[in-house]
Amino acid sequence: MQRKRHTPDFTAKVALEALKGTKTINEIASEMGIHATQITQWKKQAQEGSKEPRTLN
Repeated sequence: MQRKRHTPDFTAKVALEALKGTKTINEIASEMGIHATQITQWKKQAQEGSKEPRTLN
């Protein structure tokens, strides 16, 4: 099985949703169809000021 590639726009959208804090990471993960760990990584990268969340995958 090949790994999914997410666009920078998608990763930014997910990270922003996680940063808002209105939903839990697990809620976002189930809605977006991705693993909670990936959201946590993108959120951390966004907090650190990475211009493109995918750079540390």
